Order: sequence, then C-alpha cells, then structure tokens
Amino acid sequence: MDTVWPIIQHPFTWGLLLGLLVAGFLAKNAWTARGVFKREIVRQKAEIDDLQRHIHTHLKITATGNDRLEKELAELRTQNENLRVNLAASQQRPGRAEARQLQIYEAAVVRMREQAPGFASAWEQALRQATTENEAAEGGFARLVRKIIPGTASPGAPVESAPLIGPGDTSKSA
Repeated sequence: MDTVWPIIQHPFTWGLLLGLLVAGFLAKNAWTARGVFKREIVRQKAEIDDLQRHIHTHLKITATGNDRLEKELAELRTQNENLRVNLAASQQRPGRAEARQLQIYEAAVVRMREQAPGFASAWEQALRQATTENEAAEGGFARLVRKIIPGTASPGAPVESAPLIGPGDTSKSA
C-alpha cells in the first residue's frame, strides 16, 4: 500500500479519475438518450401508421360518396334528357297547336264579353292579351294548374265560362 498511496495522491491520477468519471457520466447519458430516441422513433412510426390508416379510411369514404354522387348525377341527367324529349314530343302531337289556339280564343271571347262595345279593336286587344298570358303560362305555375285541372281558363278570365258562338250560330247568349 505504500506504493499505491503516492500514485493516488499524484495530480495526474486525480485528473485521470475525474476525466474517467465525467466520460462515464457522458456515456451513461448518451446510452439513455439513445434509448429515449429509439422509443420516440417507435412512437412516431406508430403515429404515422395510424394517420395513414385514418387517411386511407377517409379517402375510401370520400371515393364511395363521390361515386354515389356521380351515379345520381348521371341518373338525373338521363331523367332530364328523357323529360326534355317527352316534352318536345308532347308539344309536337297533332292537335296541340289547335288546342292552344282554342285556349287563346276562349280567353279572348271571355274578355270580349266583358268589353262588348267596339268589337274589332276589343277583339284584337283581347286576342293579344290572351296570347301573351298563354305564352307566359307555358313555363310557369299556371301551366301546372292547367295540366292538373284541364277545365281552368287563363288566370285573368272569370270563373264561369260561357259557351263559344260558332260560325253558323246566330243564337245570342247572355
């Protein structure tokens, strides 16, 4: 022990021991930090996997919703086209133009009965008014009402409809 004690008391030995102690603490801290970083990497990878699953599920849901909307849109487009074709065909049916003209004449005659003096100018005015009302009603609510209740006259006409006077009919109506 006599030879070890002077070596221990030497300043170089103290510096060496102190340096080894610091190096040991640094090695322990590095080892601990490495473990912490490994755990953090594992946690981050798990979080990334979870987020990827979430995005994948979200994209699936969005894709199925888009597919459903596209199918519905295509179905509505075909319905629209069918309705357009049916409307065009129904307007081209024989008698459609005559029925429209009769509706116009009916409305004009009803107006004429209201405005009896001055038959010619009143007839032309009533005919123009009935034509414009009928054209306005072709695409609106009045058309729907006329289709549902075929006997209804134009919106400005009175509720009671008087019979038309034909070309050879000389009987007078009230």
